[in-house]
Amino acid sequence: MANSMTGFGRAVCNRDGRELTVELKSVNHRFLDVSVRLPRSISFVEDAIRKALTQKLSRGHVDVFVNYINNRSDARTVKVDKHLLLAYIKACNEAAEASSLHCDITLSTALRYPDVLTIAEADEDQPLLMSMAVEAASLAAEELIKMRQDEGQRLCTDIKKRGETLKVLVANIRERAPLVVTDYQARLNERLKELLSDAPVDEARLATEVALFADRASITEELVRLASHLDQMGKMLSTEEATGRKLDFLVQELNREINTIGSKASDLEIANLVIEGKAEIEKIREQVQNIE
Repeated sequence: MANSMTGFGRAVCNRDGRELTVELKSVNHRFLDVSVRLPRSISFVEDAIRKALTQKLSRGHVDVFVNYINNRSDARTVKVDKHLLLAYIKACNEAAEASSLHCDITLSTALRYPDVLTIAEADEDQPLLMSMAVEAASLAAEELIKMRQDEGQRLCTDIKKRGETLKVLVANIRERAPLVVTDYQARLNERLKELLSDAPVDEARLATEVALFADRASITEELVRLASHLDQMGKMLSTEEATGRKLDFLVQELNREINTIGSKASDLEIANLVIEGKAEIEKIREQVQNIE
């Protein structure tokens, strides 16, 4: 069963006091387009995430959101710039001496001065984080694929239903097609009688005109191709492969054949059936845009 390109997946990986979360949101796109947003401190995992997703997905625009928390006790260290601290104190004392005021600076006050204290992030364990990122991305992708499969099943059910409606319309057009020539012959004969009054109608010339019209208005080939395309569509919707591009091309061919029928068959009833067919094909086209 074909998959949709719309879905959501989320997974969390916890190891050694670290927590890495990957969220995936996907929508339809002609190709696989992966956009990754993650903290700069772990930017080195981006390529690993992209590779993991490429192995599981073939189409769709995928937004990847990565969140990382390091809960280890050694994750951060606080450093004191002693030279800067002493410089602040010295400046305070010099200002006090110059102004005959008391330097009331305290340690807690001094530590709040700019750049005296800095929080340093510990170096990350890159191999561990890359492994965590791949695991979380793979699990999130599996959840995304499951949602895509569920949505794909609903899309395929709807497309197959519309395909059956099209088959009925094609059958009705095929049934009506032979009568178009018969009606044309009757109208032409009646028109000639009106124009010629009592003069005899040249039956040979009439037969030639009818034959030419029948050739121009013949839609047999288009009907055969339409039926073939609809059968192919049904088979594609039942396969496990990514068939979105093929289905998109097939819908274009369906539209081409139904338009040709509409232009060749000079008949009101067939024209109405063609309009119904084009409406169904357009609805199929909209659904196919979401299939992987």
